[in-house]
Amino acid sequence: MQYICTRCAKKVDADTLAACCDCGGLFELDFTPPAWDPALIDRSCWSIFRYRRFMAVDGNIWRGITMGEGMTPIIEFEPGVLFKMDYFMPTLSFKDRGAATLVSHMAAIGVKSCVQDSSGNAGNAVAAYCARAGISCDIYVPEGTSPKKITMIEAHGARAHVIEGTRDHCADVCRREVFEHGAYYANHVYNPYFYEGMKAYIYETLEQLGRIPENILVPLGNGTLFIGVVKALEHLLASGAIDAFPNVIALQGEYCDPIYQGIRQGLDHPAEIEVKPTIAEGIAIGKPMRGRELMDMIRRHNIRVVTAPEDRILDCRARIARRGIFCEHTTAANLAAWEHYCEIYGPSSDVLITMCGAGIKSEH
Repeated sequence: MQYICTRCAKKVDADTLAACCDCGGLFELDFTPPAWDPALIDRSCWSIFRYRRFMAVDGNIWRGITMGEGMTPIIEFEPGVLFKMDYFMPTLSFKDRGAATLVSHMAAIGVKSCVQDSSGNAGNAVAAYCARAGISCDIYVPEGTSPKKITMIEAHGARAHVIEGTRDHCADVCRREVFEHGAYYANHVYNPYFYEGMKAYIYETLEQLGRIPENILVPLGNGTLFIGVVKALEHLLASGAIDAFPNVIALQGEYCDPIYQGIRQGLDHPAEIEVKPTIAEGIAIGKPMRGRELMDMIRRHNIRVVTAPEDRILDCRARIARRGIFCEHTTAANLAAWEHYCEIYGPSSDVLITMCGAGIKSEH
């Protein structure tokens, strides 16, 4: 398996310990999955790895890493609105999908220790799966991260470093450790193996519903789920498994919206913005590192980007809870954004919304 640099197109063996290309460009996997065929699903496997024929996976080492992540149920929240309960995972967030494939790759190439930066969920997921693999890790989180997420990170045996300042500054501090001291960067943005696990979100939906909903609403911070969703939908479309690309809607927080502003301004990259304090901490990314890639996907598929009004998030969270679902603030922003989308573009239905994080670990 090889990586391809998204900037200079240089190919590098995927067993490299480097975080990115020598030119500074981020890696993509040189991998084309076989055409979608339900017969290739391993139905004896109850995890994302049932779709491993369509994902870049290193041998069978995943068998000692997986914790049954994925296969999350889809329920009806209200007529025409489907929730995929993606916090039904070992660490209570959707990031377990990508952590399982990334840490499996790390184990396969002999990584013994790593660093990672996160607003909490990805760090917790990487810490948990590294514990399974016997890999030591340090997780950097910004100040203001939910204490319960930090407690979970440390419970897995990882070292949590709380960094003053914004989420983007936290990433800069962590990356200095990577580039100055050669630490392996187990990052959900940089490492393309993470996206391989995220693709299963769409594969599961097709298997569970027998179709892809007309509307797919996806949160967009660094874009881990978004990239996985788009890659999987492109795969299904190229395979003839679906007739058309669905209406994908990307959402950002009202107080942190560089992609939304970039589209509005006609840019080919995220706009420079001032990040304001927001309760949607999971998508508060002012400088997404794959910003140009995200913008290209948005334009290629005519994807609409909307914002979640900050003053509606808590109300949506309360309404969701009164239907029996206790989710994170960032997760509630998904519903706020969907309702805002319907106000802008007119009433719609048949939408799939991710419940990407459990509320129990996001209380401050």
